Amino acid sequence: MEGELKNWRRTLHQMPELGLSLSNTSAYIAKELDKMGIAYRILDKGAGILGEIGGNGATILLRSDMDGLPIREESGEEFASVNGNMHACGHDMHAAILLGAAKMLKEQEASLQGKVLLLFQSGEEPLEGAIEAVKQGVVDSVQAAFAMHVASQLPTGVLIYGEHPMSSSTNFEITFQGKGGHGSMPEYCIDPIHAGVHAYLAFEELIARECAGSDEVVLTIGSFQAGSAPNIIPDKAVMQGTLRTFDREKKEYILGRIHEMLDGIDKMCRVSHTFRILSSVDDVVCDKELNGQCAASIRKLSDKLVIKELFHVMGSEDFAAISQKVPSSYFGLGAAVDVPEKCYGQHNPRVRFNEACLPVGAAAYAQVAADYLERESQAGEKKA
Repeated sequence: MEGELKNWRRTLHQMPELGLSLSNTSAYIAKELDKMGIAYRILDKGAGILGEIGGNGATILLRSDMDGLPIREESGEEFASVNGNMHACGHDMHAAILLGAAKMLKEQEASLQGKVLLLFQSGEEPLEGAIEAVKQGVVDSVQAAFAMHVASQLPTGVLIYGEHPMSSSTNFEITFQGKGGHGSMPEYCIDPIHAGVHAYLAFEELIARECAGSDEVVLTIGSFQAGSAPNIIPDKAVMQGTLRTFDREKKEYILGRIHEMLDGIDKMCRVSHTFRILSSVDDVVCDKELNGQCAASIRKLSDKLVIKELFHVMGSEDFAAISQKVPSSYFGLGAAVDVPEKCYGQHNPRVRFNEACLPVGAAAYAQVAADYLERESQAGEKKA
């Protein structure tokens, strides 16, 4: 299937779309599922496509995301995107992998001892798709869920997992409202940039002075927009940032301190501010027993695969919304290219992925699903 997997991946790579608006991507996935004879339904609000294979018995959900990023591609791949967006996180790989698993499972449908749901999910990057899919009841009849994410800096042939593989994420926006005017007369103005700079430094000090090194907390300001000319004090400044942690109490504490600091900065700098949460998901939590079972299933595929329990990073994933509802397992799949000098991290415009991981990923999804359903069927027979 390697050639078919590459074709799916490269076709998807050339049509990256954003958020929950994946009309072309969804149409392509639907067309391929039609070819395989797999029943599916289109989820509301652009949340994705839900396929179904198998029949009576336990149900496992296999999930892959499929949205891209607003990044202009510089990878140099012959099949690079030309529409101004890019699959810089590898979601095209994920969708192709799940298509491969779907084809294998459909061919073995008669021997499946339960049901497999296939979630081709939109809107992972803005942390919206999985939350919306859960709202629409996608996991209501599911006993377990499994997902993987390619890793552009993890060697191909290596897979990793863990009980807490990815952190929570709270993305926020702060707007400081001042009073604009001429740069030569700051005494007649209220400078929102001044307030933003103080806020940035205060947030740095918050992490350095109020969080232990063992707390695993990251607070990053990734955007600071203000002004349009060197000699004009603007009316407002806008900051956007992200807070990540594995501890809900710590997250709430830091958000509370941010609000206290902003109130103080308002008084000190004579501005007013608004604070808005852009998106928020909890950390991904995996079931220890299911993790072990999935690792055992994948080990059956080849003794050349390296499978390690060490997945624990500050990246976030909206699969968290699923993992908070049903027992779940989430693996990292090595996809580093063979030339170290061309190995970039995800969300980089030059990132490339090793397509040699595609068959591994597809086989892993299919093996995990088939083994899970067999175990659940045998457990049910013993109880009976």
